[in-house]
Amino acid sequence: MIGFIIAGLVIGALARLIKPGKQNLGIVATLLLGLAGSVIGGVVASLLGTGRIFELNFLGFIVAVIAAVLLIGVAESMAGRRKVGR
Repeated sequence: MIGFIIAGLVIGALARLIKPGKQNLGIVATLLLGLAGSVIGGVVASLLGTGRIFELNFLGFIVAVIAAVLLIGVAESMAGRRKVGR
């Protein structure tokens, strides 16, 4: 479980480095988006037959980072809409 949290934090941090621009996300949001991305990466890797959902492998890691980048983009757009609505 601790390894899963650390992997989520690393994946979230990498996703923030890859995503251009400044993100207004804290460490908790980065961790949660990284965890969500790692679960998505594990599911995709599992469906492709390269490993299990909670098993760290290369394909799952790459897909997890891509998913986390997309999730950060979604989170930013949702946060931007809330600010506009005020």
